[in-house]
Amino acid sequence: MEPNYPDINVQLSGSDGNSFMIMGKVSGALRRAGVAKDAIDQFCNECMSGDYDHLIRTCMAWVSVS
Repeated sequence: MEPNYPDINVQLSGSDGNSFMIMGKVSGALRRAGVAKDAIDQFCNECMSGDYDHLIRTCMAWVSVS
């Protein structure tokens, strides 16, 4: 499955498994790419609606991760 924003690439390695750091990296990349605030808020709400695995799956559904 291709992410919503495949042209946005975020490196998650080195984030030491910190959920808020991971969510911040992705939301920052979305913001820098000009994604609407409502969409970024939707991303953040989805990230916080589950456990750590859900957060990672959500990130992978929105952007390309490495």
